[in-house]
Amino acid sequence: MTAQQNHRPSPAELELDLAARRARLAGTIDELIDRAAPKEVARRSLRGFRDKLAGSVKTPDGDLRVERIAAVAAAAAVVVAIMIVARRRRP
Repeated sequence: MTAQQNHRPSPAELELDLAARRARLAGTIDELIDRAAPKEVARRSLRGFRDKLAGSVKTPDGDLRVERIAAVAAAAAVVVAIMIVARRRRP
């Protein structure tokens, strides 16, 4: 056995190691609390939605995807037209 394997930490070394571990644990717990906070969860969800929306209506170069915007507008117009026709047919 080498001297390194037989080394027993002193009480002072153990206390320093324990203090360092407590500090890391406290930091981890604080980070988990922040991540699980309802406002943080909502903020991350909103950011994800915005990113998906931006990816859907813009090209990687930042130009608008007119064909997609036009398709959504046309679908909305059809829905509105159907609603108007349905209301007129009611007695």
